[in-house]
Amino acid sequence: MKQPTTITTAIFATCAMLLTACGGGTNSNTNTGTNSTPNSATNATATTSTSGSIPIGIAFAQTSNVALLGQEGVAGVKIAQKYFNDKGGVNGTPIKLVFQDTGGEEAGAINAFQTLINKDKVVGIVGPTLSQQAFSADPIAERAKVPVIGASNTAKGIAEIGDYVARVSAPVSTVAPLSVKAALKQNPKIKRVAVFFAQNDVYSKSETEIFQKTIKDQGLEIVTVQKFQTSDTDFQAQATNALNLKPDLIVISGLAADGGNLVRQLRELGYKGIIVAGNGLNTAKVFAVCQQACDGVIIAQAYNSEQPGEVNKEFRAAYLKQYNEEPPQFSGQAFAGLQVYVEALKALDKKSKISTIPLNKLRTELNKQLLAGKYNTPLGEIAFTPIGDVIQKEFYVAQIKTDKDSKKTKFIILK
Repeated sequence: MKQPTTITTAIFATCAMLLTACGGGTNSNTNTGTNSTPNSATNATATTSTSGSIPIGIAFAQTSNVALLGQEGVAGVKIAQKYFNDKGGVNGTPIKLVFQDTGGEEAGAINAFQTLINKDKVVGIVGPTLSQQAFSADPIAERAKVPVIGASNTAKGIAEIGDYVARVSAPVSTVAPLSVKAALKQNPKIKRVAVFFAQNDVYSKSETEIFQKTIKDQGLEIVTVQKFQTSDTDFQAQATNALNLKPDLIVISGLAADGGNLVRQLRELGYKGIIVAGNGLNTAKVFAVCQQACDGVIIAQAYNSEQPGEVNKEFRAAYLKQYNEEPPQFSGQAFAGLQVYVEALKALDKKSKISTIPLNKLRTELNKQLLAGKYNTPLGEIAFTPIGDVIQKEFYVAQIKTDKDSKKTKFIILK
């Protein structure tokens, strides 16, 4: 079992602009290739770094249909890297991000983790993008005793994968019910619900179970459950079958590309009622998929760009300066994931200089340290349960608003 110890974390009050765009640019502190960290020794007892920087692995999807989500994570960690290095890094030693593209499949995540652990010699990993990938890749880190922080893994059972696996992304059991209740608040006459979910994706299957339980707990009738694949683009059959049953509410668990296409086709077929979507559509980039049809979709969120904490104010300012739009949830969670590593490393370094600690021991001690802390992040104050699940107090429900002139989407927090 994971045993917490006590540490004190710092609240950082200033921030600087992001160096590069989220899509795949590099900067002087960031590497995207393999074997790119200062510590490339194969000896497991090698120390962390030989040239004065601390390598932290980032395993996000930068290609495939999952890149809509993964690129937001990349943006978040790059802002965090600049932010913390400008504040002195880890007690004077800068952090260095090492990126590996997981793509959208389990094999990509497995390869990324193996490279980061064995070749790039990172002290810990933030990622992967999907829960489906986490169930395949996280056990690799667990066996190697390398800490992993999931920044967008919400499926049931993620933290239970192992002692070295934690997450800053709240589980679907906490977040999903909020959006159904918000829909009922908007229309108390809702009685009949059609449910859609991606049957080949573990997050979607986990989330739809929570959605369906919430629907029944609210005394509503599920008139149909329609299944699809995350690779699907044509939803005419499922959508028509559901609409023939005249639902008052539609609830979707899928990813941004497939879920966005489903939303668009439901609107094209004439559905005018409320649509609730899960965490997979929690990105303004979904506008590229469903355009004006996205308008009005309700999504529960674990991040609010107007959260009043000082760290979030600085993170938001940096994001707005770089992208001219509000930061999304996945960027905020990715920032928080990297922040946990930095603050845990600082606390550990004060006990014993981490540059003198053998890598395998450093990874183990870092894992213990990060689980013990409390962190004031863009998500608000967070901590971890003994098994590595995030403890978070603040959650929200948002509604998508689209602007056909600017071709942009934003989330409006519902009060």
